[in-house]
Amino acid sequence: MINGKRIVVVMPAYNAEKTLEQTYREIPLDIVDEVILVDDHSRDNTTELAHSLGIHHVIRHDFNRGYGGNQKTCYTKALEIGADIVIMVHPDYQYTPTLIPSMAWMIANDVYPVVLASRILGNGALKGGMPLYKYIANRGLTFIQNLFVSQKLSEYHTGYRAFSRQVLETINLEGNSDDFVFDNQMLSQIIMANFPIGEVTCPTKYFDDASSINFRRSSIYGIGVLATSLQHRLHRWGLIKNARYSK
Repeated sequence: MINGKRIVVVMPAYNAEKTLEQTYREIPLDIVDEVILVDDHSRDNTTELAHSLGIHHVIRHDFNRGYGGNQKTCYTKALEIGADIVIMVHPDYQYTPTLIPSMAWMIANDVYPVVLASRILGNGALKGGMPLYKYIANRGLTFIQNLFVSQKLSEYHTGYRAFSRQVLETINLEGNSDDFVFDNQMLSQIIMANFPIGEVTCPTKYFDDASSINFRRSSIYGIGVLATSLQHRLHRWGLIKNARYSK
């Protein structure tokens, strides 16, 4: 805990057997109260390894629900066990869990209710091996998103995020996609609900065993991001109401 706030780390996992232990060993369990791993019907031994590491809350989907569907299960379980602060850490070891105390501290001390670990601040993305085309796409999409949703975030596409309980209870998580665009739809909801967002700089690592989506899936994701931004603006203007922004 920090300031009496119960901290829960959620790990949406898919075929994470090779990197899970290394990620889990860096989680600061002196302040983290619980860890939840949701295995999205992996083809490897992710679930078995999670149990062997002593993770108390391990959930395995009976079928592959997708990245967004996995997060829905993560957040539902975190709220169920009494989380005050929920931090999502990918078990593929692209992001270091050692930033958890800093991110949790900001929420526990009411600095921000949402904190994103940005790969763009401090030039961490390219130094960590992010492919150039992904970096360019990230910067281009972020520029457009900032225009449409009236923000000044350094990036919207990080998978390392922390939320207060109030945020997760306020937004309509189930109204979002089960695919990768879930991340952006969630941020759009948070901005629409007027929750301020903080950022911390984060190094990242790209390597063979780290998860990554291919060019085709990246293109689909990019189209979904642009659609979400447009829907956000139209809803804000009152031109086309979207049920995603109500609960």
